[in-house]
Amino acid sequence: MPEVIETTVYRLDELSVDAKDKARAWYREGGFDYDWYDAVYKDFQRIADILGIRLKTRTVRLMGSGTRQDPCIWFRGFWSQGDGACWEGFYSYRKNASAEIRSYAPLDATLHGIADALQAVQRRNFYQLRADASHQGHYYHEYCMAISVERDSPTYQDKTADAEDSVIEALRDLARWLYRQLEREYDYLSSDEVVDETIVANDYTFTEAGRRFG
Repeated sequence: MPEVIETTVYRLDELSVDAKDKARAWYREGGFDYDWYDAVYKDFQRIADILGIRLKTRTVRLMGSGTRQDPCIWFRGFWSQGDGACWEGFYSYRKNASAEIRSYAPLDATLHGIADALQAVQRRNFYQLRADASHQGHYYHEYCMAISVERDSPTYQDKTADAEDSVIEALRDLARWLYRQLEREYDYLSSDEVVDETIVANDYTFTEAGRRFG
């Protein structure tokens, strides 16, 4: 015979401290199954454009039918050795990049330094340097980026001795910067305060021990 079992459920603010921690742990385990990093990606795309980087894209199939083009940006994090971020794209000189990046991100000294480093090495090479960055291997961090640097000189003049290393380091610094932004966003979204707000907004209920009900 069927039985009816009654269970008392609680909202987050009605739980004990330990039960709240279990409720938050439940949310963190499955609460990031969406593109929480979209805002960081969009910001990165704008910054890449300012610096003179045209990101490569890949085709992504949509649910049901159709496709879209997503930028070639990847990351893995945030707790293991080898975690990081990388991207694929084409770099060439963009006039006024140093000034524009300061206008877009006035307080970000790291981005200012990247723009200035690219500007300096381009100046030494008459603004003719180009680079192609591609992902390689099974991991996602700045050293998984294979970066080739060429000088597009109409007189076939070779690039300066420091050109390749300077461009590669600046573009890898940009990947490191991206990873820090992703980590910062994840830490914010998984903080107790934001997790609590999300649980309350969705009206989730729990058992007395903090287990998700239903």
